[in-house]
Amino acid sequence: MGDSDATGGFALKRRATFAAVKSASLLPMNGKSAAACQSSVTADTSKDNGQGKRDRPLETARSKSRSEKQKCRSDISDRLSCHKTQESLLSSASGFNNYRGILNWCVVMLVLSNARLFLENLLRYGVLVDPIQVISLFLNDPYSWPAACLVIVSNVFVLVALYTERQLSKGSFTELVGFLVHCINMAIMLTLPAAVVLLVPSVTPVGGAFVVGTYTILSLKLYSYKDVNVWCRELSSVKAKKLSRSLSCPSAQHLNGGDRKVCYPGNLTIRDMYYFVCAPTLCYELNFPRSPNFRMSFLMRRLFEMLFFTQLLVGLTQQWMIPIIQSSMKPLEDMDLSRMTERLLRLAVPNHLLWLMFFYGFFHSSMNFTAELLRFGDRQFYKDWWNSESVTYFWQNWNIPVHKWCLRHFYKPLLRRGFSKMVSQSAVFFLSAFFHEYLVSVPLRMFRLWAFMGMMAQLPLVWFVGRFLHGTYGNAAVWISIIIGQPFAVLMYVHDYYVLHHTQEAD
Repeated sequence: MGDSDATGGFALKRRATFAAVKSASLLPMNGKSAAACQSSVTADTSKDNGQGKRDRPLETARSKSRSEKQKCRSDISDRLSCHKTQESLLSSASGFNNYRGILNWCVVMLVLSNARLFLENLLRYGVLVDPIQVISLFLNDPYSWPAACLVIVSNVFVLVALYTERQLSKGSFTELVGFLVHCINMAIMLTLPAAVVLLVPSVTPVGGAFVVGTYTILSLKLYSYKDVNVWCRELSSVKAKKLSRSLSCPSAQHLNGGDRKVCYPGNLTIRDMYYFVCAPTLCYELNFPRSPNFRMSFLMRRLFEMLFFTQLLVGLTQQWMIPIIQSSMKPLEDMDLSRMTERLLRLAVPNHLLWLMFFYGFFHSSMNFTAELLRFGDRQFYKDWWNSESVTYFWQNWNIPVHKWCLRHFYKPLLRRGFSKMVSQSAVFFLSAFFHEYLVSVPLRMFRLWAFMGMMAQLPLVWFVGRFLHGTYGNAAVWISIIIGQPFAVLMYVHDYYVLHHTQEAD
């Protein structure tokens, strides 16, 4: 009886111990029990460590064999399937845009094609370049230089504009009187050179074009000079001191390079006036941005480019353009449309190359040369017009000085007066058409309106390209209008000039 009680008590104690251990294993480990458990696990791990080290090479071998099997399976799958969903490179959906090799191919083909044409020209006509003939285009009579005299006389109009602004600043002239004096001054500037070129036989077409172009640039500059000074007087009259300082005289924190800034009417000096006259811009400011230093190497490079492209333009005109134009006179007289089209396409390539050379030589080389001499800071004379996807973008970016003038002094004033954007844009094209015709017809002493109609034709072209052509197609349309439109106008003017003068000689 006692033994059975002792045995039962021992069994109860063992069951309680097992229950406590089981319950402890289910409870979260914290305090001493967690530490004890951790020590026991560590002891078990240390016991099994030797066995684990022996098993690692076996596991490594198994993983290697597994990777080899996967590689073998991938090789087999690659041999079984070699296609995936993808677009062709020339499709727009592919996103591919590296066509440098095709661009190089186009350049090589262009060079080879023009080299063949140039060699054919040499074999047919021989060497036609004659520098003496070019000099005679400027000087028929070496002792009579009417074009040079007209350029010297232009200083009178500059001084009249300066004198008028000084009188207006002092209150000696009313705004109405000053406006009338400026209008008369600019009207004479546009009519005097035209009258001299048309009435004086010794003025050559090249000399006449130089004089008319010089007076046109001066008239646009003086118009901007008048407007800016009027704006300064308006600001002074309403006592807008803060706005006046920001427009006319920047604060001391904007002074850089030691350049002295001027305020109205301190800008009405001869030095300031002639700096603006010589600067490569049509828009006047009281304080132009100035470059910090003078770069002789940059200046020499631009000078070399100016001389090189001038000689190249003259040589290619004599060697390439003139023979094609002369051979085009007969088809134009006979109104042979097929041969006229063939001559037009033949003339398009050299005319376009000469136009590109003129653009680089004038807008990059000569204007940067002048800007470097005067330390003129704003060198953005053109933008990426070659990427134009619309005709409007081309006219806004290929000649920045003229675009800024039209926007500042013509387009925006029309909008402020209540005109619509369409009417204002048409007025800008009309003004541009007038000056294009003026610069061509006056030196040639004939009025045929080809340049005027060519510029006005840009309006329907702007609408058509903007409405129906976009992206690459719009850019192609802009290039076609440049390449084909210019030689067509050249042929028309040369034909009319040839017929007019040869008919007079025959009579």
